[in-house]
Order: sequence, then C-alpha cells, then structure tokens
Amino acid sequence: MSTQLSPGAETVIDERTKPSLDEGDHERFSHYVPKDKLTEAMVMGTPVVALCGKVWVPSRDPQKFPVCPECKEIWDSLNPGDDDKDGE
Repeated sequence: MSTQLSPGAETVIDERTKPSLDEGDHERFSHYVPKDKLTEAMVMGTPVVALCGKVWVPSRDPQKFPVCPECKEIWDSLNPGDDDKDGE
C-alpha cells in the first residue's frame, strides 16, 4: 500500500539551523578602536567603544573576522587616501 498526498498538499522540509555563537561573537566583526584603548582593554578587561558606537570587552582574535562596514566607512571618511590630494 503506497501513501498518496491529497491534491494540493506538499511536503515541507524545515531546513533552519541554529547558529552556535560564542559569547561576544554575536556580530562577528572586527571593529576599529584607538590602539591604546585596545591594549588596555585586552590587559585590564575594560570595555572599548568602536567608531561605529559598539561597546564591548575585546577577547577574540580580530584577524578571524571581517571588518565592520560601518567602522570602515567612518575611518575612510576621517582618513582620505592619497588619491584625494590632487598632486600635493
């Protein structure tokens, strides 16, 4: 005996997965902060404020994550490249 679906019925497969995130990795971006503040935060465990406004205590290797697009945009606007100097 074979099972047949009713007309108009279909099989739905739930393919959602729960991402497994470590504490502090909820955004998974590297952020721009003043270097002296970053060093202090890593040693003392104090929070830092990124250019984008995110406040957190850094504890992960920033090389493992992409740069925060908002931090990068702010940094680029503060430090225009050499091509903007018109030959100076």
